Amino acid sequence: MTDTDSARPAEGEARGPRPSRLHSLMRFIPLIAPVLLWAVPCWVLLHAGQHWPLAVALAGTAVFFLALVGMPLAMVRGHGRRQQDWAAIIGDTLLGAGWVLFTWSVLLGVLLRAALAVTGVGDSQDRARIVAWAVLGVAAVLLTWGYAEARRVPRVRRIDVQLPRLGAGLDGLRVALVTDTHYGPLDRARWSARVCETVNTLEADLVCHAGDIADGTAERRRAQAAPLGTVRATRARVYVTGNHEYYSEAQGWVDLMDELGWEPLRNRHLLLERGGDTLVVAGVDDVTAESSGLAGHRAHLAGALDGADADLPVLLLAHQPTFVDRAAAAGIDLQLSGHTHGGQIWPFHHLVRLDQPALAGLSHHGARTLLYTSRGTGFWGPPFRVFAPSEITLLVLRSPRTATAP
Repeated sequence: MTDTDSARPAEGEARGPRPSRLHSLMRFIPLIAPVLLWAVPCWVLLHAGQHWPLAVALAGTAVFFLALVGMPLAMVRGHGRRQQDWAAIIGDTLLGAGWVLFTWSVLLGVLLRAALAVTGVGDSQDRARIVAWAVLGVAAVLLTWGYAEARRVPRVRRIDVQLPRLGAGLDGLRVALVTDTHYGPLDRARWSARVCETVNTLEADLVCHAGDIADGTAERRRAQAAPLGTVRATRARVYVTGNHEYYSEAQGWVDLMDELGWEPLRNRHLLLERGGDTLVVAGVDDVTAESSGLAGHRAHLAGALDGADADLPVLLLAHQPTFVDRAAAAGIDLQLSGHTHGGQIWPFHHLVRLDQPALAGLSHHGARTLLYTSRGTGFWGPPFRVFAPSEITLLVLRSPRTATAP
């Protein structure tokens, strides 16, 4: 394994992506989202013709009002300057519950109610109450299942990826990908250890962590991240920063991963050699690095590839799929990313698609670039995953120059 450091920045290289439509929309979401999340289900469940007893209507309305007020307050205390984990847990849980209630209040409040009216089931009050109980039932099931999905050790997703420029000596190279572990307010040290044990069963040649290790500083989340030091790879363990590192003293995470025996690929590359053939394994800082103001941090693809033979195949780690435009322009063979969580809680994936070119899985970009987007290994914020299961990914690289190995 050969290590190549980054060189001078290339003049004229793009300094960062333009603000996306989602980023523009995000400026207004904190103002209107809490009201919509709680007002809509409150109306559908309590005030849309059910004619509940006054005590039920008043108590239910009070609960929704407390959630409306309490959620943003808890999130500010949990994720703001105070960084109080108990508040973050409450705020994040309310956010997830509110999103699920909102989604199914809208869907069932329109579709189920219309279906009941067309089929002539009951009077308007009966239909309103059926909808209310259906929303509560569906939300309870999805939140229970989603919590179990978020807290479980992810299933391993295996995929064969053929790279036209990969040499025969590298055919069958095993690359394990974990990303978006998001160690945070909920202590997941035992979960972290079990994830690392699962990765070790894959007997990977190369293990990659594509960023967003945690929410919080390295000092604060060290116990949860420590099991990463037990991960084994026959060739190398490599890591790139995600956007969440830049909310939590990114250099501390770079230093901790180096201490745990991982290679932080901060705009540089390694050469992986086997059977007389070579693969360039490169990594860049997250695209938010430069705007973080942290000295020396930026997404610099030219620096990552400096000194690499242009005829060699390149595997690139970049936290966000949106970096694939630059990767394709540079002729990268395979980019590995995370960030999207596959949407995490359906149907949030529709908003993710406004911001990213891929949601999950393998996609083609440009003349030869493949992008694999992981749904992530952990979860961010709300401790739920609904129709967006987490994953540990095993990518087996294949060369067209040899018969497929068993």
